[in-house]
Amino acid sequence: MVNVFLFFLCVLSAASAVKILEMTSTSTAFQDDFARAGEAAEFIRQRIRLQPKIALVLGSGLGGFADELQDATIIPYAQIPHFPATSAEGHAGNLVVGKVGEVVVAAMQGRFHYYEGHSLLRVTFPVRVFSRLGIKAALFTNAAGGVNLQLKQGGLVVLRDHINLQGSNPLIGPNDERFGPRFSDMSEAYAKDFRALALEEGGRHGITICEGVYAAVTGPSYETPAEIRYLRTIGADTVGMSTVPEVIVARHCGIKVLAISCVTNMAAGILDQPITHAEVLETGARVRGQFVALLKSLVPRMAETLPS
Repeated sequence: MVNVFLFFLCVLSAASAVKILEMTSTSTAFQDDFARAGEAAEFIRQRIRLQPKIALVLGSGLGGFADELQDATIIPYAQIPHFPATSAEGHAGNLVVGKVGEVVVAAMQGRFHYYEGHSLLRVTFPVRVFSRLGIKAALFTNAAGGVNLQLKQGGLVVLRDHINLQGSNPLIGPNDERFGPRFSDMSEAYAKDFRALALEEGGRHGITICEGVYAAVTGPSYETPAEIRYLRTIGADTVGMSTVPEVIVARHCGIKVLAISCVTNMAAGILDQPITHAEVLETGARVRGQFVALLKSLVPRMAETLPS
């Protein structure tokens, strides 16, 4: 009996030790994130000539906008310290620093996703790097499924709010006050003045554009028709597998946010046809012209609202 008791005591002690090591490892990861982001930011700073003012995160099929930047410096993600690798089709995997007019931007050609197996810390790491670079505004774009029946394929939706259905939050864990406060306000995650500018510029270019709510799910499977009916019931207009973790971290860092969805496909059950990633990329390519025109006029106006 004594031997059995000692055996279980050893098992419990070993389990406790493993748990302590796991907790220590997780805590260290959070604590080191500020230093890692600083190292990546310094690597980028040494390779560019101008200080970026706005960050652009370009989603599936939309990364071509970075090719329009003037005086551009291209840095593959693989070269940037601590950056994850992107595996999603349609994501080139480069950071491009260049000019939109006279405004210097840092544009991500592709992002990282929870469904690729990255932790949310890794997914949102580039936003931390932008913060360490001194960037104060970010424009996120994504390819999304149209949930609202009034939307049309190829239309653009300026996000006024979101619903996080990814089952986690990138701020979980020890908080580093150097990035932001423990409890981050999300009552205006998407800046009202940026949204107004986007709608105004869209109208000026004759682009089909409106405001809506984005639901973030994990993927990588597309949603079922029943899930889409649920999303419509709870107030979602578009659905996708990105953006929300990045926006949460951007707001935590005090970065002002605008986000735009391109409705690359109508969600499951709306049209009598299967959903494919090829359709997503095809629609992104089709709307590239109007998307580029919008961003070229929108980014300088966003920059005008920022402190010099």
